[in-house]
Amino acid sequence: MHSTKIPKIIQWWMTPKLPREHIFIPPERRPRGRWIIHPIKRRMAKYYLLILQKFFGLTVIGITGSAGKTSTKDMITSVLSQKGKTIATYKNIDSVYNIPTTILKCTPWTKYLVLEMGIEYPGEMDFYLWLAKPKIGVITNIHPTHTQFLGNIQGVAKEKIKLVEALSKRDFAVLNKENSYLKKVANKTRAKVIWYGKEGEIKAENLDFTKDLDNKYTLVVGSDKINVQLPILGQQFVSNSLAAASVGSICGVSLNLIKNGLEKFTSPEHRMKPIRLKSGALVLDDSYNNNPAAAEEAIKTLETVAKGKTSIVVMGDMLELGRDEEKYHRKIGKLISSLKIDYLIGVGPASKFLVKEASKEMKKNNSRWVPNWKKAVLILQPLLKKDTVVLVKGSRSIGLERLVSRLSTFNS
Repeated sequence: MHSTKIPKIIQWWMTPKLPREHIFIPPERRPRGRWIIHPIKRRMAKYYLLILQKFFGLTVIGITGSAGKTSTKDMITSVLSQKGKTIATYKNIDSVYNIPTTILKCTPWTKYLVLEMGIEYPGEMDFYLWLAKPKIGVITNIHPTHTQFLGNIQGVAKEKIKLVEALSKRDFAVLNKENSYLKKVANKTRAKVIWYGKEGEIKAENLDFTKDLDNKYTLVVGSDKINVQLPILGQQFVSNSLAAASVGSICGVSLNLIKNGLEKFTSPEHRMKPIRLKSGALVLDDSYNNNPAAAEEAIKTLETVAKGKTSIVVMGDMLELGRDEEKYHRKIGKLISSLKIDYLIGVGPASKFLVKEASKEMKKNNSRWVPNWKKAVLILQPLLKKDTVVLVKGSRSIGLERLVSRLSTFNS
């Protein structure tokens, strides 16, 4: 199928720039109305957005990255909504269908439109940029994700960087200075670059977490500082909040309102949510999705929270890594053993590599592999004692959110 050229009339009708993977779709994934309703909706959205931008001053913010897109989008929305009506992609579904629907929710009174631009296949960013022209482009990071389709991390970078390459000199590129790939991007955009992170213009100092497992830190914007308590755990979310603060600063939001917006942020479901069990064990539910960079951040957060306590990682497969699947599962397994995590339960076919690597350094029988989440519950249940911290990290198709749901019943 991939070698077959798409007839021009089909490509034109389904909308220019739309990747073939969204034209020839397996039956189980096909959305209703893909041949009639969606092509019409995309065109309506494109031209409606042009009118809103030209005549009503709507500011469009586009967000991409290998991890942290959804929480960054939600934080930006929380910050900007204090200054004017803000519409954002409202569900974590395929951006190809989500973005046109979100655009059509705008009115002439909408001040900001925040679009999450998830990339899975080559050419998707071209389609998003055909559909919407952002004034502010945010790239949270570039890591090996979806390499099954994008080839390698260079392929990932090439696709995501298109967002800032398309910006004009009157626009803004918000980039994470702690990401090595993004440091090379500044000369690829005509836009004014705003860096965030340790060496950036917008950064966090004095990072710690509260007894309620919120992040607390000092937000630095240029020469101004303010203390922030972010209602979610994990340094990766602090990084996302810096991206949101950068966008707020560009849009003229005061430092106090940026703080208020970040502190009112509601974390998306299954993102580092702490759950205290009746036994006294603490579960960190980060079961929404998994990739090498996100797994590394989550495990480091576990290490920090579990100091002096028993630490357990329950990890599902990291998907869509293609030929790099074994390499990255072994890399995370090595990290787990090097950080002296006490127990590891790998769930899913690819997690065998994770467990094999970790077991080289972990105590005998402390690293186990199981084919599904139900088997993981059986191993985990007797370990759920006081002063135990469990990280549950996995891609959605592995079903670890169901494991978390089962663990939550242990409170009753």
